[in-house]
Amino acid sequence: MFKIRTLVTALALVSSISVASAWETLPSTAPAPADNPTTAEKVELGKMLYHDPRLSSTGTVSCASCHNTMLGGDDNRPNSMGVNGQTGGRGAPTVWNSAFNAVQFWDGRAPSLEAQAAGPVTNPIEMGMKSWDDVVDRLKSIHGYHVAFEKAFGGDAITKDNATKAIAAYERTLITPNSPYDKYVSGDKSALTDQQVRGMNKVAELGCTGCHSGPAFNGPGMFQKFPIHSNAFYAAKYHFKNDKGLAEVTKNADDENMWKVPTLRNIAVTAPYFHNGIVKTLEEAVTVMAKVQLDKDLSKEEVADIVAFLNGLTGEFPKQAMPTLPPTPGTTFN
Repeated sequence: MFKIRTLVTALALVSSISVASAWETLPSTAPAPADNPTTAEKVELGKMLYHDPRLSSTGTVSCASCHNTMLGGDDNRPNSMGVNGQTGGRGAPTVWNSAFNAVQFWDGRAPSLEAQAAGPVTNPIEMGMKSWDDVVDRLKSIHGYHVAFEKAFGGDAITKDNATKAIAAYERTLITPNSPYDKYVSGDKSALTDQQVRGMNKVAELGCTGCHSGPAFNGPGMFQKFPIHSNAFYAAKYHFKNDKGLAEVTKNADDENMWKVPTLRNIAVTAPYFHNGIVKTLEEAVTVMAKVQLDKDLSKEEVADIVAFLNGLTGEFPKQAMPTLPPTPGTTFN
């Protein structure tokens, strides 16, 4: 818990930095940690593991089930569905550009993609495996995984640590550059419409970039209280405060309703919105954010301009070739 509190304190300093004057393009590659350099073999293994439902207790749920790379990197559900049709209380954050998050999960409890990859597999609602030892045993029983792990990490390499490193390596390739916004900032002033430019300016004027800053419009790594401003109507309608966010992890009252600032990249294709997935449209999400975070009532025209700009943050999705998963001839786990 101390590490999380220290991280929150450190990242809070980012919020004092003015970013409205600087518009940044999205890098085409993501940095990898020193202990997990990206290699083609790791990425290929990670792609296999990411799409393999056999990492779940029922053999029906993979990472891709909730974070679908054929969509916007999520599942377009208010609350994601795990094994045996169970649903949790939060929606799936997009996996696209998650490499640019300083922390992972809505509540920011994981400090890296590697740490995040370990969590859902043994979550009883999500993928439902009893332990990572069981996962490793299952992987070791599949001949094709021995080959793939050896290519990526060397001999006798099927471990939890290597599995999560491979998944993280794959996720670091999921980047969507060259949005109309990126092209505009890079000098192509025809890339955004006049309405989108008005929306871009309004976002800066309102102070949205105080939190949604940087190339991924996610801080990066900031935590922010949500909602900031109390409003009885919105509280009754959206139930935002029912989930205590980071405090659910730290058990510290100071962390109640603190959340990782999510990316605005590709937000037009990742509905529904907010941690509980209760808002269905981008127009409504913009209206709600202005009110509960900035205490502003926007006109229909202002909302339309901002939504138009946000549509300009949809990038180019790299083509995904689905992996062929190693088979288990003549047998099954379920």
